[in-house]
Amino acid sequence: MDFGLRGKTALVAASSRGLGRAVAEELAREGCRLVVCSRSEDAIEAAADSLREHTGADVVAIPADLTDPAGVDQVVRTAVDRFGQIDVLVTNTGGPPAGPFEAHSAADWTHAVRQNLDSVVNLTRAVLPGMKGRGWGRIVNVTSIAVKQPVDGLILSNSVRAAVTGFAKTLANEVASFGVTVNNVMPGYTRTERLDELAARISESKGTSVEEAFASWEASTPMGRIGEPREFAAVVAFLCSERASYVTGVSVQVDGGAVKSLL
Repeated sequence: MDFGLRGKTALVAASSRGLGRAVAEELAREGCRLVVCSRSEDAIEAAADSLREHTGADVVAIPADLTDPAGVDQVVRTAVDRFGQIDVLVTNTGGPPAGPFEAHSAADWTHAVRQNLDSVVNLTRAVLPGMKGRGWGRIVNVTSIAVKQPVDGLILSNSVRAAVTGFAKTLANEVASFGVTVNNVMPGYTRTERLDELAARISESKGTSVEEAFASWEASTPMGRIGEPREFAAVVAFLCSERASYVTGVSVQVDGGAVKSLL
């Protein structure tokens, strides 16, 4: 299937590793020019080198902190200077710390909002006028199955990612007539560094092994296994494509059946 993405410019946030890196690689293989970013200059340069080597894509790597509006401006300005426009935006950030409500300070909440909501809003604000003006654009937000089925011990993520979902659904209705789609993709238990960190946290708090944490996640997933980043990235790439032109305002779970709700 031709996704119609060859020659498009895609900005993929937090793409030095994990889901962001997998999405960047998938879009590169579909022929996109890439803008990748991360807070770590060394990590994002290494990721960009690898992407160029394995896909032949034209890649710009930008170290930036997306919790800071100045970081967002830097990334978007550099992307436009290099490629002229941004056609595809994939918002993505690291997950906020785990723990129950009383373990998190007011500062923790503020940082979670800046990291997981404000960065999405600011990136969208920066790229949307160009997309509307050209009559074509794709915005895909990486959220979590916690939006549909809250995960114990992840109150920050459960709360803030739900806010992103409300933002995206509302925006999708506002910009649909301009040829811009806005969707969310919700990863389930997927083999990334984030899952390793959560397993370690569970192991420490419950006095169990990391292996037991993974076994519990596998047991709660009808497919009986942890997902792979490339499986998640394939769904994101479709939503970024020309073929997905009539899909907007939806949240798609990529979770091996872990969410038990009907909708």
